[in-house]
Amino acid sequence: MLITRRGVLIGGGATALIHVHETRAQTSAPVKESHMEIDIKRNGSRPSQKGSSDWFTGSVRIDPLFQPAEPARTGAGQVTFEPGARTAWHTHPLGQTLIITAGLGWVQREGGLVEEVRPGDVVWFPPGLKHWHGATPTTAMTHIAIQESVNGKNVDWMEKVSDEQYRR
Repeated sequence: MLITRRGVLIGGGATALIHVHETRAQTSAPVKESHMEIDIKRNGSRPSQKGSSDWFTGSVRIDPLFQPAEPARTGAGQVTFEPGARTAWHTHPLGQTLIITAGLGWVQREGGLVEEVRPGDVVWFPPGLKHWHGATPTTAMTHIAIQESVNGKNVDWMEKVSDEQYRR
């Protein structure tokens, strides 16, 4: 197969046109787009947010990564928990994946043991599983949280994790 500069694909007994992007430096004519563009979220373009005291204990910073745009339903954020900080108990309608990127953290499902998590660990909470996650008492923890939305909702918040539950 041979692709010419003009985007003509030649070979295999057939000739087909393909779309080739040219920058404005290469051509003075505007390029007509017949498809959707990629969307790059530049670092620093989305402000950090403080985790709400309604759903978090301690100091928590949330850095939005991306939110779903129809028809997609997956969104993600980077969450940093200072030592002792944690989420309230909660569930996700389609589950949640955590990718631990820094520090040392704890995760727990209702009725289960507190599990230690470290950078590189990937945690999956199935849909509807009541759980919490956060830093250890002495070390901060950062993770990327990925979850899908159903009818615009990706989490159901519940009661806060008590100090007694956290210390187990």
